[in-house]
Amino acid sequence: MPEVFATGFLVGFLEWTCIKAINPHLDWPKEQTVGTHINVTHEAATPPGLEVTATVELIAVEGRKLTFAVEAHDEVDLISKGRHERYVINKEKFVAKVGEKRKGYA
Repeated sequence: MPEVFATGFLVGFLEWTCIKAINPHLDWPKEQTVGTHINVTHEAATPPGLEVTATVELIAVEGRKLTFAVEAHDEVDLISKGRHERYVINKEKFVAKVGEKRKGYA
């Protein structure tokens, strides 16, 4: 495996940047968001030592669905671009629903 910034870490970094961008606008911690879709490219390899930055823009709000345009750059290239969708959830209701699913499975 080459020593480069892995795609899985890139996806997590883009998702985390969207979370940090939207959290100040939510009724935290009651309201939170969950990722539901991501469609990004990974266009260039980033070797160790280069800094990666992400730029995210909320481009659509449809009810509870939030759509972001996302990009990432290292110090040389555009390394990623695409879209990420998140939904605003009520944390208490969400946790209860997940708990019910867990009970039904056990």
